[in-house]
Amino acid sequence: MNTNSLQQHVNEPTRGNNILDLVMTTTDLSINGLEVTDKIGDHQMIDFSLEVQDPNTRTQHKQVLDYKRANFELKKEELGSYNYEVLMNNKNAEECYMILRDKIATATDHHIPRKRIRPTKNPPWFSQEIKRLINARQHSYRRLKRYQTEPHRQEHIHACRAVKRTIKSPNEIKKLQLQHKLKPEKLLQICERPTTQKRHYWTTD
Repeated sequence: MNTNSLQQHVNEPTRGNNILDLVMTTTDLSINGLEVTDKIGDHQMIDFSLEVQDPNTRTQHKQVLDYKRANFELKKEELGSYNYEVLMNNKNAEECYMILRDKIATATDHHIPRKRIRPTKNPPWFSQEIKRLINARQHSYRRLKRYQTEPHRQEHIHACRAVKRTIKSPNEIKKLQLQHKLKPEKLLQICERPTTQKRHYWTTD
């Protein structure tokens, strides 16, 4: 479960003294009021509520730092203008860290402007590289469906492999799991869907 970023919520026996009925979710979902209640047959019933975000909820703009318009030279000058020996005199490590953190945050606010962006509708694990490869695969699929030639079939095969190779690569999996707790097998299921249609339009003599 840890490998796939799953959390198991049932902690009471559901059949005899054994926990046989499980409720597993990804760590970003919230389970409320889980109770093991009356029996159904020889198993206990599990009652719970699941909090999910309404997909139709209007997304709000958010503010992020605009590094393209930042003035790093002025930021470095401001950070260099402080006398840290005086500021951190007789301070422990935690207090020194708080002082340094506050000075960096203040300099950031002074010299790095912010911009408003609209959150993307794509899932957070859907990186630009994966998006580019999937788009290329979709284009090759349409060309193969239209022309049905061996070179176009090979082009589509290579495009499909490129998507799988990128998703399965250790660096990509590690990055996605650390940042978004993604289960790679789920992404592969999503990305493999168009390839299952080739038997409908491709035939051999």
